[in-house]
Amino acid sequence: MKTEKKKGVLWRLFKTVLSFYPALLPVALACITLTAIVGAVPAIFMQRVIALIDDMLRSGATWEQAGGEILSNVYILIALYVASVVTGFAFGQLMVIITQGTLEKLRDKMFNGMQRLPIRFFDTMGHGDIMSYYTNDIDTLRQLISQSFPQILISAITVLSVFIIMLYYCLWLTLIVLAGTAVMLIVTKKIGGGSARYFVKQQQAIAEEEGYVEEMLVGQKVIKTFCHEEAAEKGFDEVNEKLYDASRRANRYANMLAPALFNIGNVLYVVLAVVGGVLLLPGLNVFNVSFSGLPLTISVVVPFLNMAKQFTGNINQVSQQVNSVVMGVAGTERVFSLIDMPPEVDEGYVTLVRAREVNGEIVECEERTGMWAWKHPHQADGSVTYTKLQGDVRMFDVDFEYEPGKPVLHNISLYAKPGQKVAFVGATGAGKTTITNLLNRFYDIADGKIRYDGININKIKKDDLRRSLGMVLQDTNLFTGTVMDNIRYGRLDATDEECIAAAKLAGADDYITRLPEGYNTFITGNGASLSQGQRQLLSIARVAVADPPVMILDEATSSIDTRTEAIVQRGMDALMKGRTVFVIAHRLSTVKNSDVIIVLDHGRIIERGTHEQLLEQKGQYYQLYTGAFELE
Repeated sequence: MKTEKKKGVLWRLFKTVLSFYPALLPVALACITLTAIVGAVPAIFMQRVIALIDDMLRSGATWEQAGGEILSNVYILIALYVASVVTGFAFGQLMVIITQGTLEKLRDKMFNGMQRLPIRFFDTMGHGDIMSYYTNDIDTLRQLISQSFPQILISAITVLSVFIIMLYYCLWLTLIVLAGTAVMLIVTKKIGGGSARYFVKQQQAIAEEEGYVEEMLVGQKVIKTFCHEEAAEKGFDEVNEKLYDASRRANRYANMLAPALFNIGNVLYVVLAVVGGVLLLPGLNVFNVSFSGLPLTISVVVPFLNMAKQFTGNINQVSQQVNSVVMGVAGTERVFSLIDMPPEVDEGYVTLVRAREVNGEIVECEERTGMWAWKHPHQADGSVTYTKLQGDVRMFDVDFEYEPGKPVLHNISLYAKPGQKVAFVGATGAGKTTITNLLNRFYDIADGKIRYDGININKIKKDDLRRSLGMVLQDTNLFTGTVMDNIRYGRLDATDEECIAAAKLAGADDYITRLPEGYNTFITGNGASLSQGQRQLLSIARVAVADPPVMILDEATSSIDTRTEAIVQRGMDALMKGRTVFVIAHRLSTVKNSDVIIVLDHGRIIERGTHEQLLEQKGQYYQLYTGAFELE
C-alpha cells in the first residue's frame, strides 16, 4: 500500500473518530499524553535521589541532615507514579467507549449504506467476502484504534520526553543512543516492509477463504449428493494454503523484528555503560557536554542507562505495532470502500400515493381506499397530475447487457394490459428473469423504453415502483422471527387478520395452524424446520398481504410437489384476479391459461400468442409442449 494512500486512510479515520466523539477523543489524547510524560519525568527525580544519597555518603552527613530532601523527591516520585496509574486508567476507559462506539457507528454506516446498493453489487460480490467486512476488517480496525494508536502515541511522546532529558544530562551519550536508534530504524524498515506487504495479502486471503467456506456451507447438500467432498476439500486446501503462505511470510518477518531490535537495544546498553564508565574516569570528565551544567557522575550515568533502556524499549514497541497498523489500515480501507460504494441511482420523481375518485377526478387521500395513483409533478408549470395505478406494462425495443459488449436482450417489445397474465417460456439463459429484473429496475436498460401506466419507469421513484410490484422467487428467503412476522414482511402495517387472510389465499393456513405455536411459531435459519413447499407458500402469502397490482412469479411453484402445486395454484388464481401477472415457469401446465405466452430464445422473442395459437403454429412451444424439445 502506498504511503500517501496509507496516510490518507489514517487521517480520514482520525477525522471520523473525532466527528463521532468531538469531546471524548481530545480528553483521551490528553490522558495518553500525560501518561507518557509522567512516565518519563521520574528519571529526573531518580537522578536527584541518587545524587543526594551519593553526596550524603561522601560528606558523611546524617539522615536527619539530608533525609528530608531525599524523602521529598521520593514523595514526588510516588506521586508521579500514582498520577501515571490514574491517567492510564482514565484513557483506558475512554478508549473502550471510543473504540466500541466507533465500531458500532461504522457497522451502522456499512449496513445502512449496503441497503442502498444496487443489486449488481450483490450479484458480483461473494457473501463470505461481504461478511468479512463486518468481522475481520472491523476487528483489525478495533486493534488499530484501541491498541496500536495509543501505544504508538505513548511511545512517541515517551521517546521525545526521554530524549530531551538525556540530552539535558549528556550530549555524547545521547549521540550514541541516536546512532543505535538509527540502526534500529533501518532494521525495522527492512524487515517491517516485507511483513507489511504480506499482512495486506493475508487480509485478502482471509476474505477469500471466508467466501469459499460460505459457498460450501450453502451448497452442502449438493456436495453430498454428488459425493463432491474430496473436491470441496481440495478447493479449501488451495485457498487455505494461500492464506497460510501469506500469514507465514508476514509473521516470519514480524518474528524476526522483535529479537533483532531487542538485541540491538542490549548492545546499545552495554556500549553506553562502557562509554559512561570511561567518561567517569579521572581526567576524562572534561569531555562531558550537557545542558544541565552537572558533572558526569554515577548519579547521572545510572539513570541515563535506565532512560536509554526506556528509549529503545519504546522504539521497539512502535516497531511491534507496525504490523497491526498495516493490517488495521488494510481493514480500514476496506471498511471505507464499502461505505463509499455509490448508492443505487434514483432520479425518479413520480410517486405512488393512496387515492380516491371524486366527481370523476382522482385525488390524493390518507385513508385506505384500495385505490392507488401515480403522483406526477410537472416542473414546467408546477402542476400535479394523478394517474390511476392499473398495471399496464409495455416494453418498446429494449436492449440490455450485464457486461459491456455482451448483450442479453435484443429488441424486446411486449405489452401486458391491466389484468392480463403474461407467461415467459424458454431455456435457461433465454432472458426470462432478466426482463423481470428490468421491470423492477434492479438493472437499467441500455436502449429502448419501458412504460408503466403510460409513464416511463425511469421517472418513477424506485421504492414506489417496487412497492407496486409483488415478486415470488424460486429461491425462498425467510427471516428469523415468527411465521406471522414473515408474512407481515410484505406489508409492515398489516393486521393479524390480514396476514391470516393472505395465508389462506395462498393455501398456507392449513399447515401453519398445525405448527406447534401456529402463526406464532418461531422460525430460524431461513425456515430450516419447514419443507421447501411450506417455505414457498409463506413467500406467496407474503406477496398476497402486500396486495400489489402487478405480480411477478419467477418459477414460483418449481419447488412444490404436484399435490401442493394444485393447492397453491388455486390460491394463485384467486390472487391473480384483476392483476397484471408475469409468470416464468418451466412447467408448461402452469402457463396454459395465460392470456399471452411469450417464447424467448437467446434474448429474442421468437413466438407469442395464447396456448392454442402457439400449438397451431407448431413452432418451438409446440415442441416443448409435446415433448419433442426439452428446456435446458
